[in-house]
Amino acid sequence: MIRAVDVIRKKRDGVPLGDDEIDYFLKGCCSGDIPDYQTAAFLMATYFRGMNEKEVFSLTDSMVRSGKVVDLSGIKGTKVDKHSTGGVADTTTLVVCPLVASCGAPIAKMSGRGLGHTGGTLDKLEAIPGMKVSLTLDEFVNIVNSVGISIISQTDDLVPADKKLYSLRDVTATVDSIPLIASSVMSKKIAGGSDVIVLDVKVGKGAFMKDLKDAMALAKMMVNIGETSGRRTVAVLTDMNQPLGRAIGNSLEVIEACEALKGRGPSELMEVCLALGSYMLILAGIAQSFDIASKMLQDALVSGRGMDKLKEMVKAQGGDINALEDYSLLPQAKIKYELKAQEDFYISELDAEKLGLCAMKLGAGRAKKEDKIDLAVGMVVNKKVGDYVSSGESVVTIHGNDERLVEEVLPEIKSAVKTSKQKVAKGKLIHAVVQRGLAQFL
Repeated sequence: MIRAVDVIRKKRDGVPLGDDEIDYFLKGCCSGDIPDYQTAAFLMATYFRGMNEKEVFSLTDSMVRSGKVVDLSGIKGTKVDKHSTGGVADTTTLVVCPLVASCGAPIAKMSGRGLGHTGGTLDKLEAIPGMKVSLTLDEFVNIVNSVGISIISQTDDLVPADKKLYSLRDVTATVDSIPLIASSVMSKKIAGGSDVIVLDVKVGKGAFMKDLKDAMALAKMMVNIGETSGRRTVAVLTDMNQPLGRAIGNSLEVIEACEALKGRGPSELMEVCLALGSYMLILAGIAQSFDIASKMLQDALVSGRGMDKLKEMVKAQGGDINALEDYSLLPQAKIKYELKAQEDFYISELDAEKLGLCAMKLGAGRAKKEDKIDLAVGMVVNKKVGDYVSSGESVVTIHGNDERLVEEVLPEIKSAVKTSKQKVAKGKLIHAVVQRGLAQFL
């Protein structure tokens, strides 16, 4: 007979758990038969002792089976999904998914709501007037079949075990456990029903994984879970020491995504989008090589087909496509404050985490799940690392709706910007790619 205390003891002592023990514990946690204090003890033991690959796959599989697995068999073609482990000014989904869909790969993406710096993809989409992200499965499937892309909110019955575990991880300081992160992310991706999963694993100051070693361990673990589950999976490790794009905040990021799809996107954002999109097309069987895939995406960008695809999706989900051209129809902040340079210098550092937290304090993100987001607020970073700034030029434009909050974050934003009198090299954006257990450093 399996007992919760014995499972906790084995994990505490570093003894690998069997499939039946993990399944028993997870079911008991979800049903309430195992109390929260024992689940918390199990999470802490896992945090310190870790899990081997077999245990992580078993945990992920049990989490997937805790709810319904979405049936996407009604969608024609190889279904593609993309996931980011979270960063600052990370507008990739709204750029890369329409581009990939315009090249013929169906995008059927379910997203959660963001905690932390700024809202998630759903919050950004909801900045578009009328946009609906809560759809039935039939509506979801029909839109993907007719348009080629749909992005909606996860259903309540998708991996309920993850909701239970995450609520306890959040209050027991066990969020940043690599096995727990890997099983949380991959259980939702697998239950989401797509055939192909491309993971954007962020590494740096503004990411969960602060150093490359941990990011690589997480990437390998998630790719192994995906491949073992029969999903073609690739992880791309991308830099998050400075904000990826220039816009931080929901409405502001929608504008940046539209500008990017019109060929006016920041170079760093576009480089990462083209890399992620290329792997999405390769795994979907649409392109035979990275170079071919990249050219297809560039053609979709130049021709405007990517922007057209975003408009098609927004229209199909009830959104006002006029807002994608006339940005005044999107939520607007009342206050715009320019942080200007007092002398000439080069930007040597833009602390992504500090800037992200400042955006959250302005109201762009959630500290707690129940917090309400202000879709209009945030900031635009006008200069990036390596850029030369002349005295009087704007470094950051703050968008706010509360003067007190703008004044509060101003010194913190200033402290996030480091300068140099000497020219500073731009850092590497893409560190490595992991596929089928093999890592390639770039």
